[in-house]
Amino acid sequence: MTIDMLTPTARDVATRFVQARGRALAYREIGQGTPLILCLRFRGVLDSWDPAFLDALSTSFRVITFDWSGLGQSTGAASYIPETMANDVLDLADALGIDRFVLGGWSLGGMAAQVVAVMAPERVSQLVLIGTIPPGKAEHASEPVFLERALKPINDLADEEVLFFEPESASSRAAARASNRRIAERTGDRSPPVLPETYLRLLQERRADDIFPDRGGYRDFLATAGIPILVIAGDHEIVFPTPNWFALNREWKGLHLVVLPQMGHGPQHQAPGFVADLIASFVRTRSRADIA
Repeated sequence: MTIDMLTPTARDVATRFVQARGRALAYREIGQGTPLILCLRFRGVLDSWDPAFLDALSTSFRVITFDWSGLGQSTGAASYIPETMANDVLDLADALGIDRFVLGGWSLGGMAAQVVAVMAPERVSQLVLIGTIPPGKAEHASEPVFLERALKPINDLADEEVLFFEPESASSRAAARASNRRIAERTGDRSPPVLPETYLRLLQERRADDIFPDRGGYRDFLATAGIPILVIAGDHEIVFPTPNWFALNREWKGLHLVVLPQMGHGPQHQAPGFVADLIASFVRTRSRADIA
């Protein structure tokens, strides 16, 4: 399916705002059909998504991206605590009049998305998790190079190759360059980056030994909630190593785990069309009835 050039694309769609509980949430939406709300990664803002990925998704979904409270163009108090972040998703959906939706989350956003699915399971039809981790103690830790690169004030292309791609693969490095160019093509109405003093403070406020503390029995709930869950991961995931999911293969009844070769923390940026097609097929063919 081709994108109608008269309709907005991820490169030119305007940023809009909704008011919710005393704050303004900045969001963008493209496409039509089933609502798909996407939750951002650590340090991410609206312009951290690869537009090719969003445009590919928009052929099947009404794609909604947003800035977390207090970050990017959104106002309010910022937080990197998944339970607090989850409120942004539900408040945005309420403000847009969306009762039921597909929910996606990348990295830190994947943690928030899982909390949303626990808080409001009747509203989440399918859960799509990219480059993230399940609740509870992580058996496999992040590689040290992750924090070495992720906490730098400015990440250049070389950092992105390490953080989101597979630097040992020539094709992955080429994909990193292409994705970087696509993201830079939007020149106006961009969300400002998250400043070091902000993201360092938000990390300190988490105050947890575990990366994703299981504060509310999330792990057990998601195992039997009946929500179809698609986990997409690269085979060299330096942030949240993919083996953390392996033990759940038969525990979580709705879990579908797809591991993509020669990819890292951002497979949707390396293979935007493929990952978008994978998500569309999953949503089209997997429902709660299949999990019984």
